[in-house]
Amino acid sequence: MASLSSYVSKGGFFRAVVEDGSDLIFIVDYEGKILYHNNSVKGTLGYKAKSLIGKNFFDYILPSTRAALVGTFNHIKRKLFQEGIEFQFLCKDGSYKYLEFNSINLRPREKMEGFILDCRDITQRKKDAEELQRAQKAKEQFLANISHEIRTPINGIAGMAALLTQNPSDAEQSLYLSAIQSASENLKVIINDILDLASIESGKLNFEKIAFNLSEMFYSLKSTFDHQAREKRIALQFDLEPEANQLVVGDPVRLNQILINLISNALKFTHRGRIDVKCTVFKREKKTVHLRFEVTDTGIGIPQDKLFTIFESFSQADASVTRKYGGTGLGLTIVKQLVELQGGHISVKSVLDEGSSFSFVLPYELSKLKTSSAHAYAVKGKTDKTLRGLRVLLVEDNDINRLYATTILKNWGCVTMVAENGFVAVEKVKDETFDAVLMDVQMPVMDGFEATKLIRALDNRAKRTVPIIALTANATRKDFEKCLAEGMDDCLTKPFTPDDLFKILTRYRPASNAVTSATASKETESRRSRIDFSYLKTVSNNNEEFIREIIDTFIDTIPEHLHQIKTCLLINDWEEVARVVHKIKSSLSLLGLQDVKNLAIEIENSIKDESQAAQFTEMVDSFIDSLQFEINHLKEIKKQSIVD
Repeated sequence: MASLSSYVSKGGFFRAVVEDGSDLIFIVDYEGKILYHNNSVKGTLGYKAKSLIGKNFFDYILPSTRAALVGTFNHIKRKLFQEGIEFQFLCKDGSYKYLEFNSINLRPREKMEGFILDCRDITQRKKDAEELQRAQKAKEQFLANISHEIRTPINGIAGMAALLTQNPSDAEQSLYLSAIQSASENLKVIINDILDLASIESGKLNFEKIAFNLSEMFYSLKSTFDHQAREKRIALQFDLEPEANQLVVGDPVRLNQILINLISNALKFTHRGRIDVKCTVFKREKKTVHLRFEVTDTGIGIPQDKLFTIFESFSQADASVTRKYGGTGLGLTIVKQLVELQGGHISVKSVLDEGSSFSFVLPYELSKLKTSSAHAYAVKGKTDKTLRGLRVLLVEDNDINRLYATTILKNWGCVTMVAENGFVAVEKVKDETFDAVLMDVQMPVMDGFEATKLIRALDNRAKRTVPIIALTANATRKDFEKCLAEGMDDCLTKPFTPDDLFKILTRYRPASNAVTSATASKETESRRSRIDFSYLKTVSNNNEEFIREIIDTFIDTIPEHLHQIKTCLLINDWEEVARVVHKIKSSLSLLGLQDVKNLAIEIENSIKDESQAAQFTEMVDSFIDSLQFEINHLKEIKKQSIVD
């Protein structure tokens, strides 16, 4: 029988294969004595060349698994080849690494009692597997939580609705309806959390850049949470440092969302004492201010060992927290992501049974706009809303959604017709005249996209250009882009509020259907059309046919350009937005729309001037809104004599 030492000493092919390879190669006898190892052992395990020769392989195995590996050696003596044996090997620094070997038994062919062990470092693979398993368990727990969280409000809604059918008293009716409304709001919060997380993880979440006022936001937040705080007898205090009380440019909706999450959590876990919300200037630069927000409570606190996991997806500090207080475990994950995606950072300090303090810092550009131009977060009071005479076609296959929308429209004085699918909608558009179409996307028989295509292909210009507003439960940017690409004018995400619906219908209402309430009358006055036909009358010698042709061309072509601008704005392609705006600009002079043309020039210049970049989205929105208003006005005056 040839000796293992003579086998090891063989040169040529053997050394070429093992000496320069990246795998760890050991040659050991059946008892574990190491007869050879290659130089890769140093890089992976830290041992010098030849330093392990003569040592016993089993002495370096994790003690708790040593007996099992000895048993494996005895078993593979009877096999020519064995693969995928995992073990942990002691490194020079005292740590253990996960390795995996494939063994070649030398006895059958070489008549030597030993193995060649071809080993690979699988430490990272094991860590990844453990992390995957941990994440899988967390997701399973999350699914169990979310199932419970969704079922609870649904059961509440169904139960209260059943009670309403049993002839309850007026007081009971009020109680049941209040419970339904509360459960619906809870359900909406849960669904919004899931959608937000999906948008964040897919990289499809966009951030606005508009001017807003922090004092107005704090006032609104205090109004939102005051009642809940009083019910729990908790003091709720907002403190805005005077230096931080200024107009800044950023995304007020996302900041509001972050603060709502943190304040809601503080209220949920605080049973006595107080909650303080503060904003201070953390750092000031030439054009930027870094604001520090802090939400501090005297609640139940968070154990120190849980502080590092509370921001992870699908987790709360403890499973019992979910059972006792509810929640999806997504709130703080979303908060952390929203902060970091805006270039900020968040931290938490907490003492068990004493309270917690969440603080985050966000950078904002300093605004050059006046206060009146800022995005307002004032408390919304009751306003008399009316869209009296506005003819609306509601295309919706769901009975409850149809009842909800038609009731709102009726309260505003709209003339409303309904269609249960796209096919019926197309026929109604052919037979009737509408100022706007609210088009559900997913419907039986014919969906909203197909119906829109057929409407846009109609011969009658007025009918094929009717504003079509998509109603969709899909809230991602990709879905919005698809709606625009399919020929729709805008998109309203379900579930929508009456305010959402009113705002979007107001944008597309014809000039003759202007809002007549006291509040809206001021808006109408400020939105008086700026169209001036003087230039066209001069160059055409008051040729009404020529002027009408110009108007028809404007009405036909501008909406397509507006679609393109909206789509490019969604994907932050500002240069393409500016290019399309430039294309429109020359047409504006023909109709005397000098104010809108000046806005187009500002949009083009903002691409070149970085100091105006913060207002870019706001300017483009204003440009779109102005043109849409003028298009609606042109449709109205087409019915009149232009040259009078």
